[in-house]
Amino acid sequence: MFTKRSFVLSSAFLLLTTLVAAAAGPVYHLLNTYALGGDGGWDYLALDSSARRVYISRATHVIVIDADSGKPVGDILDTPGVHGIALAPELGRGFISNGREGTVTIFDLKNLTTISKVKAGENPDAILYDPASKRVFAFNGKSQDATAIDAATGAALGTIKLEGKPEFAVSDGKGGVFVNIEDKSQIDAIDPAKLKVKASWPLSPCEEPSGLAIDRKNHRLFAGCDNKMMAVVDSDTGKVVATAPIGDGVDANAFDPGTGFAFASCGEGVLTVVHEDSSTKFSVVDNVPTQPGARTMALDEKTHNVYLVTAKFGPPPAPTADNPHPRRTILPDSFVVLVYGK
Repeated sequence: MFTKRSFVLSSAFLLLTTLVAAAAGPVYHLLNTYALGGDGGWDYLALDSSARRVYISRATHVIVIDADSGKPVGDILDTPGVHGIALAPELGRGFISNGREGTVTIFDLKNLTTISKVKAGENPDAILYDPASKRVFAFNGKSQDATAIDAATGAALGTIKLEGKPEFAVSDGKGGVFVNIEDKSQIDAIDPAKLKVKASWPLSPCEEPSGLAIDRKNHRLFAGCDNKMMAVVDSDTGKVVATAPIGDGVDANAFDPGTGFAFASCGEGVLTVVHEDSSTKFSVVDNVPTQPGARTMALDEKTHNVYLVTAKFGPPPAPTADNPHPRRTILPDSFVVLVYGK
């Protein structure tokens, strides 16, 4: 039972964690700001550390920039309602989920030209390439299922029915795929070869998970939760082994095997950095100020830098019957990439 005493103890613990982190000095700070401008919203990012490219979803197209200079490399057009980008470097292919069109774009990683489009379910959102099965999985938010695609041929292979609305997904690279089910507050473990859900794991006390990352070596999943919490889950058993406080409005998580840091990018304007002290102990080492709206990110495992995107906002338009809770307006040409590092 939640008591006043437990609240006081919890508050004291969070304060102590913040003071310790502050005393140690900032772990990450802003290194570069790349002004891209343009119109439209955004969602997921993807980063190819070897090719030094960052892929950024932007409403109807995908912007590609150089990871080190921020200079434009190319633009992948005709991706209506784009949400996510998955990369298969060994096949020379990339994959884009087009939410409004219900399709997946397959493109050439070298010249960024479109190879084909594959029909998916309703509103494909997160998208994942699983190197073990050589399959791509588009997670369809509205139809609450996942479309499996042969990454080499582009052929649709089947559909996996899920128990609720899928969010982000990760692969362990050894035959396991994991996806957050936001409205059920659970993780579904998927067999990518048999195209079925093997297990469903409740994430309590985590609520409405969105971002998901994985430590493949230590079999740990990191789920970003709407109630300002990161849930750490054993990827073998589904047990929640630890939780850590994070900022508000999380949408993406990442894990860096080179540093042992897990990240949560939070829309309030905070990048929470959690260190994996052991398989059962996780410490918040920093809450890095970013900018409001910087809720999605990509990690560069080569440099250990984190890339976030956001823009400046104006007031929301007047509510209507069709849109009673309109989002804030995005100010023209204010879209930026923020690069954080040590």
